[in-house]
Amino acid sequence: MGDRRTVRRLRCRRHQRSSRLLAGEEAAGLDHIVSFLPVRDAVALGQTCRYLRQVCDSEGVWRRVCRRLCPRLRQDGTTGARPWKRAAILNYTKGLYFQTFGGRRRYLSKSVAPLLSHGYRKFLPTKEHVFILDHGGTLFSLRNALVSSAPGHIQWKRACRYVVLCRGAKDFTTDPRSDTAYRKYVYVLASREVAAGGGRACDCVEVYLQASGQRVFKMTFHASMKFRQLALTGQETERSLLLLTEEGKIYSLTVNETQLDQPRSYTVQLALRKVSRCLPHTAVRAMASSQSSAAYLTDKGAVYFEVHAPGVYRDLFGTLHAFDPLDLQMPLALALPAKVLSCALGYNHVGLVDEFGRLFMQGSNRYGQLGTGDKIDRGEPTQVQGLKCPLDIWCGLNHSLALLRSGEPGQAVLGCGCGAGGRLPGWPKGSATFVKLQIKVPLCVSSLCSTRECLYLLSSHDIEGGLVYRELPPSRAPPSPESPGAQACEQYLSQLQGCPTLAGRLAKVKEAVGALPLPACQKDFLWEALELIRRSAQPRSPPACS
Repeated sequence: MGDRRTVRRLRCRRHQRSSRLLAGEEAAGLDHIVSFLPVRDAVALGQTCRYLRQVCDSEGVWRRVCRRLCPRLRQDGTTGARPWKRAAILNYTKGLYFQTFGGRRRYLSKSVAPLLSHGYRKFLPTKEHVFILDHGGTLFSLRNALVSSAPGHIQWKRACRYVVLCRGAKDFTTDPRSDTAYRKYVYVLASREVAAGGGRACDCVEVYLQASGQRVFKMTFHASMKFRQLALTGQETERSLLLLTEEGKIYSLTVNETQLDQPRSYTVQLALRKVSRCLPHTAVRAMASSQSSAAYLTDKGAVYFEVHAPGVYRDLFGTLHAFDPLDLQMPLALALPAKVLSCALGYNHVGLVDEFGRLFMQGSNRYGQLGTGDKIDRGEPTQVQGLKCPLDIWCGLNHSLALLRSGEPGQAVLGCGCGAGGRLPGWPKGSATFVKLQIKVPLCVSSLCSTRECLYLLSSHDIEGGLVYRELPPSRAPPSPESPGAQACEQYLSQLQGCPTLAGRLAKVKEAVGALPLPACQKDFLWEALELIRRSAQPRSPPACS
């Protein structure tokens, strides 16, 4: 009897082992089949059941897909928790689209895609080129050129040729003004190995001519100083270069761009910015700049401003009360009810997105570029109603753009402000509220930018990046129109408006104060204040003539 049981156990073990081998071979064969599917079909197949989700999420499948999409991508160029899936989706969704404002035919065009690029991380257009930085640290220059579209016909195409400008780049920037005619130089923050320092990698800032791609200036920092972002502000003769370290400190130096093309040596001084001196325990997470101002976002979600011109200060805050022309680097804190995740800074207005996906605008509203429905300037952050959870925002000279997820597959671009020159496609007269523009937005668009001639859309989906918003707590949510409190307030306001005289309105308010659960002393104080208002509103009799 014991021998029979032993034989049965051995048979069961052999059967389980063979079934596991068959399942492994079946999974391996299915992995091989799934790797030949397009990326979109592989993602859709993984959403059908748990088994196919495990198969489609395996790194072996995405490694084969990534090798097929970009054969030259090395393994050290992939980072993240799921490096091969992230790399495959980045390279599958990458693309730069643009729509010109002039001419009769207005349609979305796609630029050339560099074969060596590893997704797209950031882009900036200039007058003659478009510069793109990928996730591998390579900076590409997309150039305009004359190409033959048909036999005997030659046309001027935008961003149809590309060259590699430099490698090892961390960030880059150019003139912050919206007019690309001022963008003569491109500043690149890169990491280079210095032979004199024992082969250690040092950060440096290299300046290139945007027209030819020639390097005209280079400054190298000590190996102990590591930077992650740079920005420009000020005029050409006194350009301030802002550098953000990995520890969250802001350094700055002054560069005269009118002397960069002269072959000579320069002596510049790197100094700690006042925002880091005044707030030594505050780490800056990101920064944005315009011609006459700069904004700093801290790791705790606070926002600090630097304003360098009195006119811009008046447009942003509505007054010159706290403006000090002798201390232009003094940081000004901006009061917001929640943590700020992103910031877009224009010439005289700013857009802020908090952790709940709400959009706040502040500054000049002469052309309706704040999207509040009127043309009244705002000296404090004002929430834009009806616009929530934007993917990206952009603020220009006198108009603003927002990229949103629409109900249909894909995204939508909304705009407000001045519509002259075709800046708001479909709305030539402009709009004081955010309206949907007549643009067919491709899938996976992550950022947008506008110039005087074109609207640019950058597509590159990062599965481990992007803004993550929280749900708004019920205590902070505005009351719905159907709530009892809102209905009572509307009824009370209608009663006040129905009273023709001031005495009747004050009597209604006094009755409402009596119904409030307040101490007797506070009620007496409010009643005395209402009585003073009634007496001051009574017409005085003219003095008698003697």
